[in-house]
Amino acid sequence: MPETDLSLLIDAAREAGRIAVAYAGREMQSWDKPKGAGPVTEADLAVNAMLEQRLPSARPGYGWLSEETEDNQDRLTRDRVFIIDPIDGTRSFAEGSRLWAHSLAIADRGQVIAGVIYLPMRDMLFAAARGQGATLNGQPIRVTAAATEAEAEVLAAKPNLNPDHWQEGVAPIFRRAYRPSLAYRMALVAQGRFDGMLTLRPSWEWDIAAGDLILREAGGTCTDRTGRPLRFNNPNPRLNGVVGAGSELHKVLMGRLDQPIQGQRA
Repeated sequence: MPETDLSLLIDAAREAGRIAVAYAGREMQSWDKPKGAGPVTEADLAVNAMLEQRLPSARPGYGWLSEETEDNQDRLTRDRVFIIDPIDGTRSFAEGSRLWAHSLAIADRGQVIAGVIYLPMRDMLFAAARGQGATLNGQPIRVTAAATEAEAEVLAAKPNLNPDHWQEGVAPIFRRAYRPSLAYRMALVAQGRFDGMLTLRPSWEWDIAAGDLILREAGGTCTDRTGRPLRFNNPNPRLNGVVGAGSELHKVLMGRLDQPIQGQRA
């Protein structure tokens, strides 16, 4: 049941927070991943090791996909799969920021059924189970009803504001406030702190899976940059960007985006 899976993820996320916080604020080993994939620290690996031992032990029939585990195509044979980012926002974590998160999700045949985004340094735990709504620290959350460009504030990093991405130029709706964790940006929209978010570049499933469910259970719409629903546990675990907002604002954003030629990367 999604509810029992959610309880499992919540407990695991809190334990991940205890481990990561013990590393925060002190010097730690770190490495750059190959092919410009970003940094990884010993904290990422410690959290991942705990999660990889704890979660599959509790659900031995589930597959496993994590940023910090070498991918195993066995996951493609499983109906349900854990999709994990041990620390989303590793660079900022290593620099002493408080805006990093643990992102934990379970997908069932491509659809997320339970998800948690936890920011231990801010004591913020976003959670959702399919059909049960979304919460922040146990209290229900809801997306805003902003429906026009004049009303909306949308989280988007600077590269997404290139006029080439937009049919009629960039609308004056974007808030460039920096949030290093993509999962947290999605959670902020679910909470109603911002009206929408988007990223137009190919993005890893583990950054998005939990936020996809939380945002949708909070009443929002979440798709890739072309408007297609998000599906997870793909052979190549990258998605074609993310656009998340209330349903009316999502339509506005999709209507303004200039869709890339097939095969072109944003």
